[in-house]
Amino acid sequence: MIEVRRGVVTRRAFMQAAAVTAASMALPSGAHASGSDVIRVGLVGCGGRGTGAARDCLRAGEGIELVAMGDLFPDRLAQSRAQLAEVGAEDAVFAGRLKVTDDSCFTGFDACEKVIASNVDLVILATPPGFRPAHIAAAVAAGKHIFAEKPVAVDAAGIRSVLASYERARQQNLAVVAGTQRRHQAEYVETIQRIH
Repeated sequence: MIEVRRGVVTRRAFMQAAAVTAASMALPSGAHASGSDVIRVGLVGCGGRGTGAARDCLRAGEGIELVAMGDLFPDRLAQSRAQLAEVGAEDAVFAGRLKVTDDSCFTGFDACEKVIASNVDLVILATPPGFRPAHIAAAVAAGKHIFAEKPVAVDAAGIRSVLASYERARQQNLAVVAGTQRRHQAEYVETIQRIH
């Protein structure tokens, strides 16, 4: 249930609800991940936003496991993994969903490709947005469902690439979801209504 304080939805409550929605939309209706009921998730981009998205995804429901992580920087990946393990130490259900091993942690400029190739069903893309169009294209080419943080691109060429990737994803019945909480945040909606 979304927590409301003085008639305003809190950011934390909204993010939790958005994670549940994103996770539920990640696979088309009736689809099963890897022939089972488990959705195997890979995280690319282990900063604060990526770590938060992975945490929210794991809390979204049963049958979701984080199985691979990748980042350009080894220290960033280690910090994210430690933060997720700390949450898991306090919550046994959450901890049971952390299936990342040393062998499924990847660093360097090719970390995204290695995460995608590690038998994941859904990839969370949370790197700096300049990388997002190439990462989205790689995930679609590999047949993966995608949750991409916003913005999905930073220039016209990137937007065209993302639109082309989206069309390929649609043809393959792959879900592509982007983080857009501002479009639903009560204060923003009210401001836009006043402007109109």
